[in-house]
Amino acid sequence: MKWQVGLLGMLLAATAGAQTWVRCGGVIDVDTGERLGAHTVVIADGTVAEVRSGHPEWGDGVERVDLAAMTCLPGLMDMHTHLTSQSGPSSYIERFTLNEADVALRGADYARKTLEAGFTTVRDLGDSFNASIALRDAIDDGRIPGPRIFTAAKSLATTGGHADPTNAWRLDLAGDPGPHDGVLNGVAEARKAVRQRYKDGADLIKITATGGVLSVARSGDNAQFTDEELTAVIETAADYGMHVAAHTHGTEGMRRAVAAGIHSIEHGTYMTDEIMAMMIERGTWYVPTISAGRFVAEKAEVEGYFPPVVAAKARRIGPIIQQTFERAHAAGVPIAFGTDCGVCPHGSNASEFTYMVEAGMSPADALRTATVHAAALLGRESELGRLQPGYAADLIAVDGNPLEDVSVLEDVRFVMRDGQIFLQ
Repeated sequence: MKWQVGLLGMLLAATAGAQTWVRCGGVIDVDTGERLGAHTVVIADGTVAEVRSGHPEWGDGVERVDLAAMTCLPGLMDMHTHLTSQSGPSSYIERFTLNEADVALRGADYARKTLEAGFTTVRDLGDSFNASIALRDAIDDGRIPGPRIFTAAKSLATTGGHADPTNAWRLDLAGDPGPHDGVLNGVAEARKAVRQRYKDGADLIKITATGGVLSVARSGDNAQFTDEELTAVIETAADYGMHVAAHTHGTEGMRRAVAAGIHSIEHGTYMTDEIMAMMIERGTWYVPTISAGRFVAEKAEVEGYFPPVVAAKARRIGPIIQQTFERAHAAGVPIAFGTDCGVCPHGSNASEFTYMVEAGMSPADALRTATVHAAALLGRESELGRLQPGYAADLIAVDGNPLEDVSVLEDVRFVMRDGQIFLQ
């Protein structure tokens, strides 16, 4: 049964304050990397109240959820998504044909798919029309189903950079976008662009510190921010209590971002041993997005799927990300789970676990990247990522044991977020 807006939502509201008892056939302790035996998770007011060993007799007046044949674990967390878009052959023309309402409604559908895939918390790292802010607020208000969202709204770029929304446009259409549009040049505009995101209601800042694959621009990896611009963005974001995430493929732009104090490196394709050492020393997070790399490399071989300039970059850059992940994991770089879904299809997020394990990470470590590590990246490690008293009641269930076969996470059977059931 999938969650529906309306009657079930009213019933859930009417039972606010009541306890829900969830009987689990097994529970994953993400800290120790063990599957524990039968437990009952007691939930009240959207929070885990107790985790009891075994299956005690049902309490009087409690809502009963029987998952005794399944394995329960905390809701999963994806630190790199784009919930209001999904790439495809028509993506480039849709920039001229979709209205704000179209983008927002698509985002609602993609958010539902993401939640039903077991991902109860995401970062959204780049949208258009500030649609992800409206989406976050609608989900928080209980009007539509979706994951808890931390959004960067519009990504920041320099002129012609990866997130310049007018790349390859006709000159009379392109104009000269500035900080309001997420395009900056120089320190003053860098500060203004961050402040505009704050004014818009963003939770964090995303910059495109190097070229990228899907933009219609020649380079996929050149450095695109100066040291001074990077420092201005990071310092200004800190003034407003926001972290900064940096899209990076190329080595020089990545090195500059880490040296400036960036909070997380996204993709990190051409990451060197020197940069890995810098990230370990500074505690810089790495969000790999293997899924997107594999997806674009595959689609680059489909004639007409991407423009030629994009396909050439996808063939070169896409296959490298999984190799970089393998090296970074072996070196001890702090890793948080991220897919770049929106490039790859929404709802396919859990495929990333399989790719991480293929590259040498244990299933237990892979689960930690999508729970306790992701929570730490967000600064919410005391609220999210564990099935423990005091934590948000984000709980999913699967058949089998993901510590033995991580692919079972691609078939989530039960989803609860903040104590509300969305998939059963």
